[in-house]
Amino acid sequence: MNSARDALDFLGIDYVEFYVSNARQAAHFYRSTLGLNPIAYAGLETGLRDRACYVLQRRDVRFVFTAPLLPDHPISAHLARHGDSVKDIALRVRNAAAAYAAALRNGATGVCEPASFEDAGGRVVKATIAAYGDTVHSFIERDGYEGPFLPGFQLIERQAPVPDTGIFAIDHIVGNVEAGAMDRWVAFYRDVLGFKQLVHFDDRDIATDYSALMSKVMQNGGGKIKFPINEPAEGRRKSQIAEYLEYNGGPGVQHIALSTSDICATVDALRAAGIPFITVPAAYYDDLERRVGAIDESRQALQERNILVDRDDEGYLLQIFSQPVQDRPTLFIEIIQRKGSQGFGKGNFKALFEAIEREQARRGNL
Repeated sequence: MNSARDALDFLGIDYVEFYVSNARQAAHFYRSTLGLNPIAYAGLETGLRDRACYVLQRRDVRFVFTAPLLPDHPISAHLARHGDSVKDIALRVRNAAAAYAAALRNGATGVCEPASFEDAGGRVVKATIAAYGDTVHSFIERDGYEGPFLPGFQLIERQAPVPDTGIFAIDHIVGNVEAGAMDRWVAFYRDVLGFKQLVHFDDRDIATDYSALMSKVMQNGGGKIKFPINEPAEGRRKSQIAEYLEYNGGPGVQHIALSTSDICATVDALRAAGIPFITVPAAYYDDLERRVGAIDESRQALQERNILVDRDDEGYLLQIFSQPVQDRPTLFIEIIQRKGSQGFGKGNFKALFEAIEREQARRGNL
């Protein structure tokens, strides 16, 4: 590597690790609802004495669920504060040590120095830096590694059936930060990791009669990694971001957007598996064709599933948002299908936020 820019040439999202109170049960939930296949495990049976980890994957989506086995484990304290939540958005790199050194030179805070792990499948190098809240980014170097996930993990050979949901990739991951902190974290991704700002939404774009937020989207140079960063804006009532920050115990990952090539089929599969989605008023669809122009899908099919549509100069997209996937009103899932558009559904913001506020009102948090 000849420069920091080369060292921070990210290849994509390697995995997303969740800290959860019960990894086996979380793995079962995400297997049976999102259709992710359990592929690897580490725990007491593999010599890992303090935690249990299950790895689930479907094409380019890889989730890791980690639970503490001891009450005084640091993960237990993390769960007490944040509940089940995303801990690590791990980024694939060609050289983890070089990426870590470049990030530290650019101002990152180190969490774990580069360490090499080996088994019969080969060698993996991992290093970790801090991000917003208690979230971290690990740099993963795994070229040529042939094991199921990382050294120390065993292959899960007996596969339970999973629903065919059509999910194939992580489109973007959204972080919520406290008021006034968005620009600081935008600068972090720009100056430390070499990302560029893709788009900016302010409180004129993302507002309802009650609340508002501001958002900036950061993207790596190759365009494979997109991280929108949200902060609350002043409003008449508690915004969805303020609700998130309260129940998450601070900043963290708000939602993960998963890609599909057939959103209607994916929504049908997820609903059948038990994923609840937010709903939008029927009036949203009254002038759909006038707002977005000709689309391949029928208005009736979209309305029946509460799927939102938005168009920009490059094409259109379809999206839908789940309700929170745990007891706290924090993390949720977005399903997105892109038909040319590389945007984030700006035209849907008002309808989406009003739908979220209806859910807030049901919880007594608006």
